[in-house]
Amino acid sequence: MGSFTPGLLAFLACILFIAGAVRGFSGFGAAMIFMPVATSVVYPPTAAASFLFLDFFIGLPLVFRALRLCDWHTVLPAVIASVIFVHVGAWFLANTDVLLLRWLIFAIVTGVLLLLISGWRYHGKPSIPVSLGIGATSGILGGVSQVSGPPVVAFWLSSAKEPAIVRANLIVYFTLASIGTIFAFALNGFFTAEVGRLIIAGIPTYALGIFLGSRGFGKADPKYYRVTAYGLIALAAATSMPLLDGILR
Repeated sequence: MGSFTPGLLAFLACILFIAGAVRGFSGFGAAMIFMPVATSVVYPPTAAASFLFLDFFIGLPLVFRALRLCDWHTVLPAVIASVIFVHVGAWFLANTDVLLLRWLIFAIVTGVLLLLISGWRYHGKPSIPVSLGIGATSGILGGVSQVSGPPVVAFWLSSAKEPAIVRANLIVYFTLASIGTIFAFALNGFFTAEVGRLIIAGIPTYALGIFLGSRGFGKADPKYYRVTAYGLIALAAATSMPLLDGILR
């Protein structure tokens, strides 16, 4: 997990393209694709800070239409709680063993995937306390791994809302919550020269992936909304297990 080689940068750029396509299509899932794979070859804080920067700035065009569709009653409390509690997660990222963090990321991704595939649905009304709790949990996980999606994804995907509103909720939530994460990462010194190199290499591929994924969402049958993202997330989780390092490298 030292300096980047051209081959490693090219590999990570390709993973970012796939992650961007998922993000553009579904409004979530990019970190679930990128982080498990990236942290098998890159120092976790470097991978997390690089992805945070790319996802925030390149994903901004997705926000404008989503602002008109999202359910602010549940999105805003979740954002507020996330911005506060992300600092807890960032502290863990700065002070926890790398291997432990990688297993944690794998467990998070696999757990939420199993929950969503199980068909579980949240049938209650999204009250402010529930939204605050979901946002706080998401903030901690985002600070630790940049995989902040599981709580909010499970929460909103399990509702009866149509895919366009769920997607809008996720897009707006992740964009606003990222502002707090940027400050938390900056305070912990995560934005380094190595982060800059990965950002430069990833900008073209991540932007192209988001563009193509967004175009695909407008043309796809809604029933494929969940299936496509779930399949790619499962692949990323399976291939990122630390136990498989000797086979995949």
